[in-house]
Amino acid sequence: MPTNFTVVPVEARADGAGEEAAERTEAPGPPEGPEPVGPSPAGDGSPRESIPCVNNVEVERESFLEGKNMALFEEEMDSNPMVSSLLNKLATYTNLSQGVVEHEQAEDSRRRAAQTPRMGTFIGVYLPCLQNILGVILFLRLTWIVGAAGILESFLIVAVCCSCTLLTAISMSAIATNGVVPAGGSYYMISRALGPEFGGAVGLCFYLGTTFAGAMYILGTIEIFLTYISPGAAIFQAEAAAGEAAAMLHNMRVYGTCTLALMAVVVFVGVKYVNKLALVFLACVVLSILAIYAGVIKTAFDPPDTPVCLLGNRTLARRGFDVCAKVRVDGNSTATTALWGLFCNGSQPSASCDAYFAQNNVTEMQAIPGVASGVFLENLWSAYADRGAYVEKQGVPAVPVPEESRDSRDSRLPYVLSDITTYLTLLVGIYFPSVTGIMAGSNRSGDLKDAQKSIPTGTILAIVTTSFIYLSCIVLFGACIEGVVLRDKFGEALQGNLVIGMLAWPSPWVIVIGSFFSTCGAGLQSLTGAPRLLQAIARDGIVPFLQVFGHGKANGEPTWALLLTALICETGVLIASLDSVAPILSMFFLMCYMFVNLACAVQTLLRTPNWRPRFKYYHWTLSFLGMSLCLALMFVCSWYYALFAMLIAGCIYKYIEYRGAEKEWGDGIRGLSLNAARYALLRVEHGPPHTKNWRPQVLVLLSLDAEQRVKQPRLLSFTSQLKAGKGLTIVGSVLEGTYLDKHAEAQRAEENIRSLMGVEKTKGFCQLVVSSNLRDGTSHLIQSAGLGAMKHNTVLMAWPESWKQEDNPFSWKNFVDTVRDTTAAQQALLVAKNVDLFPQNQERLGDGHVDVWWIVHDGGMLMLLPFLLRQHKVWRKCRMRIFTVAQVDDNSIQMKRDLQTFLYHLRISAEVEVVEMVENDISAFTYEKTLMMEQRSQMLKQMQLSKTEREREAQLIHDRNTASHTAAAARTQAPSTPDKVQMTWTREKLIAERHKNKDASVSGFKDLFSLKPEWGHLDQSNVRRMHTAVKLNEVVLNKSQDAQLVLLNMPGPPRNRQGDENYMEFLEVLTEGLNRVLLVRGSGREVITIYS
Repeated sequence: MPTNFTVVPVEARADGAGEEAAERTEAPGPPEGPEPVGPSPAGDGSPRESIPCVNNVEVERESFLEGKNMALFEEEMDSNPMVSSLLNKLATYTNLSQGVVEHEQAEDSRRRAAQTPRMGTFIGVYLPCLQNILGVILFLRLTWIVGAAGILESFLIVAVCCSCTLLTAISMSAIATNGVVPAGGSYYMISRALGPEFGGAVGLCFYLGTTFAGAMYILGTIEIFLTYISPGAAIFQAEAAAGEAAAMLHNMRVYGTCTLALMAVVVFVGVKYVNKLALVFLACVVLSILAIYAGVIKTAFDPPDTPVCLLGNRTLARRGFDVCAKVRVDGNSTATTALWGLFCNGSQPSASCDAYFAQNNVTEMQAIPGVASGVFLENLWSAYADRGAYVEKQGVPAVPVPEESRDSRDSRLPYVLSDITTYLTLLVGIYFPSVTGIMAGSNRSGDLKDAQKSIPTGTILAIVTTSFIYLSCIVLFGACIEGVVLRDKFGEALQGNLVIGMLAWPSPWVIVIGSFFSTCGAGLQSLTGAPRLLQAIARDGIVPFLQVFGHGKANGEPTWALLLTALICETGVLIASLDSVAPILSMFFLMCYMFVNLACAVQTLLRTPNWRPRFKYYHWTLSFLGMSLCLALMFVCSWYYALFAMLIAGCIYKYIEYRGAEKEWGDGIRGLSLNAARYALLRVEHGPPHTKNWRPQVLVLLSLDAEQRVKQPRLLSFTSQLKAGKGLTIVGSVLEGTYLDKHAEAQRAEENIRSLMGVEKTKGFCQLVVSSNLRDGTSHLIQSAGLGAMKHNTVLMAWPESWKQEDNPFSWKNFVDTVRDTTAAQQALLVAKNVDLFPQNQERLGDGHVDVWWIVHDGGMLMLLPFLLRQHKVWRKCRMRIFTVAQVDDNSIQMKRDLQTFLYHLRISAEVEVVEMVENDISAFTYEKTLMMEQRSQMLKQMQLSKTEREREAQLIHDRNTASHTAAAARTQAPSTPDKVQMTWTREKLIAERHKNKDASVSGFKDLFSLKPEWGHLDQSNVRRMHTAVKLNEVVLNKSQDAQLVLLNMPGPPRNRQGDENYMEFLEVLTEGLNRVLLVRGSGREVITIYS
């Protein structure tokens, strides 16, 4: 919309400030301060996204600082240009590849230089589309399609195919006018609208379609040459009529290969010669069509003399005879004709003849009776035939004879026979390539003056024009030509002349020569366009094994891509049948058109802010209709070809998804995924899922070294083994410092984590937090990681191996606080001890056991984790064993029976063993371990802390005590629940049983105190805990020392924060001597159920 505006200069101030500013402008002084060496960053230090129109423009800093009006923004002007500069660059914009950094880097400097576009709508879009759409099928097969399908069904075929391409052109116009279309055409539009996976798959299908189109045009060229121009040039000659088809195929292969080699050489030498001949080829097409219309008009008042010979109602091929009669009269004598000799075993009137020949008369009729003849009604309906059937004229009387089998039929008889079985869907597949070529204009987008205006107008006008030509030709052919002549594919009844050529005026050679050169030119265009399409795909880098085809000659010509195109085209030439090659390329073009419609529909339905096409005459329903029509036509043409084409596209899609380069093109599929994710997140109810749907959604806490590399890569290996690509995985880490100072290191650390996730095949998200200290950062991750209902419910971390080192005195405090945070957040906790000994994804553990030590029941995590691990090939051969501990008063036999029943209902296969722990006296070893622990605790308490750390510790203790008192009060007020029958141990039952037989007497230990008097001053609570840890460790070592993995209930930290360092010692003693240990602390909620 034009906008009027006026530039109003700022008036000089009365105090003379304006004059001073002018003086400063005329004689600028040297800038104060040191001159920057390179471009300085923006104020916040973050890099800016480059604007394609401006990113190659260097603007001097002094020009920005000429006046003081913009001094407020002077720090931003190095990265953000002024609006005047931006508008200036947009005004002088030339049609380069904008917004595609990959393309700009791939192009050489000469091709990247601005070139003046010079082609408009008519020359740049309309005529190329016209030339590509009108071609070999129009001249060689359209009359045969009308004869076989009839006028009505032929009209339907053409109308459906043209509607398909028209709807596709509307969708393509919307995509092409949504921003600047760089050179690359249809592939660029599809890939940038649907993403690299779809773009690569459909781009390669479009490439294969264009390549096979070249093969079809070459076969059409050779068919015209050998059938209508120079039949005597055939290398292979058939000895009998039955071998003519096979000999023709061999000739097509030989001549087609030679023609392909010649065309490839022409394309290799220089495309400029092909482009110069394009107008000549187009003139041939236009003149041929004009000759057809002129011939139709001429038939209205002067039909051509083109006799066709019939025997009964069967059409005869004009080979071996000239006179359409059994006998001829020379004066007073009667002599048999050459036709008699073909059907009889001699030239005498008394010779024995073919039964059908003897009982039916020979008649002659005009092949082209003209528009006013009334033949239109006879050709209205279809006349499908099987292979080898006679081409018969309906309504002509004939005496039937006993039908011979087609194998025993005399091949010397000059009948016109059907060479293939005809039916509607076959004709659709053969005809559809004649409406392809609508992408010719968009492929030239880089050479157009105004691509956004020319592509929609030129393409749609070309489709409307060619649709009118095809539909009118169907009606005119049916109104002018006899049905038997229409069904005569190779013009055998017309002495081997082209049927459509006999209709044309002034001479049949106008059509023959015109169609020859037009098909030859179309083949050259295909061999020119297909390698460039493959080169564009290869240079995008989305298919790694195709990158070699992105290289070419020094001038950019795709040499290797041309070689591959010629080889693929040769496979189509070796098929040697135009009718067999046409359905193949129909599949690839239909798939390409289907995804163009899908791209437009997706973009329209998503309503992304960037979807603002200048072409307004589109709607998502039209795109959806076009997509459905393309899909239906694929299966109508050939269901097995359609499935094969889809299989190829699917394999390419999965290959690009698995091995291809990551590209972010702002495509519609990414937007669709975003909308689907948002919809799914809103649909998922906010709250814990049902037990049957529960799976560990893991937050993996990683530690980084000074160079931002991961310290424990095996933790990610274990994560991928546990998850196997299912559920949510968030890999988190914490950097100490402030975000403004550490954002570059944070990005580097995130890249390192992502690359390691790729190596370990861990599918998930990376979240890195910069915090003033590790403790707060870890707490923030546990609280805020995830989105909505997609939050983690399990935290996986490594055991702090260095917690005893004096240079790292607070690592144990961070660990214990993290345990408390997960408990407060009602999340499960997994702690991997000796994580460097855990297997990598490439390892395969042989026979061994995964041992579960089930001490307390905290939701069933211990049962579920081994089951999940054994789904991965690393742990698949390991067997599962479950150990539980029985006290003195427990019935171990009944416990084992109950546990086996429980596992049976859980559908988990495992060995069960109940271990009895006998109550015995506390050993001297336990006392010594406790003494060492308390001495270490005393030493840690005496360490000097800064004032801020002491205040922080006091505040944390106060907060924890307040929270524990509140929780205790809530438990006191809670109503008591009736006892339930438990199949296994629960936490409540364990506590009750533990306190049932508590012995308050400590007289048994007095003898031990005499050994070391200081033992008597030990905290008896710590002694009992150490005793449990030592005894349980002895039992576990006895049973599971050789196990591949030991899963063990992780006891909770003490409620009194004064004993945190003792808690670490208890866990160390509990797991001492074990190679791979996974400490498991459940969230308290059930995660496994026996119900379906």
